[in-house]
Amino acid sequence: MQQKYNHTKATLALAKASFRSITRSPSAVVFTLAFPLIFILVFGFLGNGGTKIDVAVDPKSDMQNPIIAALQKIPMIRLATNDTEQNINSSLQKGNYDAVINVQKNPSGLPAYFTNVTYTSASLDKGNILKSVLNELTYRLNMINQVPAVTEIRASTVTGRAYRTIDFILPGQLGFSLLSTGVFGTAFVFFSLRQNLVIKRFFATPVRRSSIVFGEGIARIGFALLGALFIILIGHFLFKFTLINGAVTVINMLIMALLGLIVFMGFGFVVSGLAKNESTIPPISNIITLPQFLLSGTFFSISAFPNWLQPISKALPLTYLNDAMRKIAFEGAGLWDVKHQILIMLVWGVAIYAVAVKTFKWE
Repeated sequence: MQQKYNHTKATLALAKASFRSITRSPSAVVFTLAFPLIFILVFGFLGNGGTKIDVAVDPKSDMQNPIIAALQKIPMIRLATNDTEQNINSSLQKGNYDAVINVQKNPSGLPAYFTNVTYTSASLDKGNILKSVLNELTYRLNMINQVPAVTEIRASTVTGRAYRTIDFILPGQLGFSLLSTGVFGTAFVFFSLRQNLVIKRFFATPVRRSSIVFGEGIARIGFALLGALFIILIGHFLFKFTLINGAVTVINMLIMALLGLIVFMGFGFVVSGLAKNESTIPPISNIITLPQFLLSGTFFSISAFPNWLQPISKALPLTYLNDAMRKIAFEGAGLWDVKHQILIMLVWGVAIYAVAVKTFKWE
């Protein structure tokens, strides 16, 4: 009696063979591990330097005063004047704001104002710079307006977690790795299998088309998740990358990495279907990946972009993956807390696989 063909074994055999092929591919190792690791090392050793100081203005503050007006003219000071008190307090503890300023009129008349400043220990270096700026500013204003004196500074500090450069850079580089693996890896592999008639040979066997896709997908997902775990552990133990809930945070980050990779592989299927020959894969892939590398908060915050460019950044799937990774790692967010980011990525996934079904070619 003829034994029934086992499609599960066929899928796993294809996955095993593909995984071996990936580990022997220099390009796969470079895009998945080498490039992200180089950036992490560079930014990790650079430390937490910066020239911008983010200061929130308390909603209860008097806005019509010379202190805030003078701060608005200093390029290194970024004033947030429309935030809520609840979000300000939360952001101050997380280090998203370096200080909060509250200017109040003095009923007694001398000095004219009291400037209350609350710093965070999460960014004491920037707090010290701000103290110097305010002291210099106060001296100049009081010299100009000697009677009555303009303001008296009252300062305090709240305790917060230190926000290091690596806490921003590592999630972005992890997203970079996943996008590269999903798009370039998938596009080159399936185009090569089709061009070299490997898929055609598969069709002469009982192997299902789904087994071919799942086998390749399992191999790439497995390799990418191992790479992601390696990057996270290197960042944590070498540069003190924040994993606020330890192993739980790592697991949540890997789940997000899995979701991101599945979405990005959809782009790879589209590219492999559109490409006429192997030389057209890189330019088509770069059209998809390059804008996301530059505009999705991989290297720097999208808040630094001009206002007209930010909506474009917020439409890209990598933006939401990077944002979710940072919230999970530093803020201790769970998967339910980043449901908005997950929803946007799922919408992208449905849309891109709908396009992939139309464009993907087996022969």
